[in-house]
Amino acid sequence: MRRQPALLCCLLATSFIYVTSQGQLTQPPNGGNKKAWVGERIGITDVTIRYDRPGVKGREGKIWGQLVPVGYTDQGFGSSKAAPWRAGANENTTIEFSTDVTIEGKPLAAGKYGFFIAFDPNESTIIFSKNSSSWGSFYYDPNEDALRIKVKPQATDQAVEWLKYEFTDETPNSATVNLYWEKMRFPFKVEVDAVKTQLASIQNELRSDKGFTWQAWDQAAQWALQNNTNLEQALKWADSASGPIFGGANIFQPNATKAQILEKLGRTDEATALMKKSLPLANMNEIHQYARQLLAQKKSKEALDVFKMNYDKNPNQFTTLMGLTRGYSANGDYKNALKYAEQALPLAPNAQNKSNVQTMIGKLQQGKDVN
Repeated sequence: MRRQPALLCCLLATSFIYVTSQGQLTQPPNGGNKKAWVGERIGITDVTIRYDRPGVKGREGKIWGQLVPVGYTDQGFGSSKAAPWRAGANENTTIEFSTDVTIEGKPLAAGKYGFFIAFDPNESTIIFSKNSSSWGSFYYDPNEDALRIKVKPQATDQAVEWLKYEFTDETPNSATVNLYWEKMRFPFKVEVDAVKTQLASIQNELRSDKGFTWQAWDQAAQWALQNNTNLEQALKWADSASGPIFGGANIFQPNATKAQILEKLGRTDEATALMKKSLPLANMNEIHQYARQLLAQKKSKEALDVFKMNYDKNPNQFTTLMGLTRGYSANGDYKNALKYAEQALPLAPNAQNKSNVQTMIGKLQQGKDVN
């Protein structure tokens, strides 16, 4: 019986170890710092930042150079004797890129990085570390740096209580990432090669189950056409879209895409022949849009011929009447253009279209082209 207290203590200790090993309950982060994440897609590249948000908490004027020291410091814990600021609070601040990027013009591979700043009021050093899993910067190792860049901190008029990251100055292939805290801003530019990354994505996805429909091949060809890039490759994609294997041979859209690419490549006769062959496959709206494309290419006579064909196939429809209005107007025959515009007016499907037709009628009455 005398062994019972000892046994009880042993069981209690074992129980404590077991509970501790199972982890703690979910609670707010230490110090009242807020967990946050922010992200943005640049082209098809996802940029994601995860961080903890310290507050100024009445320490105005004591953040930069004091709470956040200048340069590198020995924090008295961990293996690093020269650690930068963790650019946040608590755990590592991390930044992740789904594709290769450039940071202020310097290349950085796709991946997840620990994010640090060695603060200097004149020129700070931003560090992307291959180690994204350590706690804070206590174990920072410069040998794990993937990239360092220099940025100039910028004073701001408006104070920011809780540290935050924000994307600004967005373009189709770039954005500026900013760290804001107190009255300071640290900006750096992220850029992607939008064409290269999209091309790689298309080539990869066409090898998956997505590549078993003509629509996917046509979408790839259309992307190259719209961006005027890799047109020879686009023609091969269009061949797949409009061929018999994926079911697009007897559908107007993929054949029209192929014709547009041939036109872009200077193979005009082939493009014209293909469109003439494919037009019987088209519906009313597809024919109308093709004729509008011809107008945009200053091929007014050819456009009128297509508008007439569409009207013969789909008579007394608002769309085809408007096609004849545009076709005759483009060829300087305002009398016939006005006749068909007046016929189209009562068939306008909504107020906006009705207003547009009325405007066209006014122009034609003054002898002006409506295109």
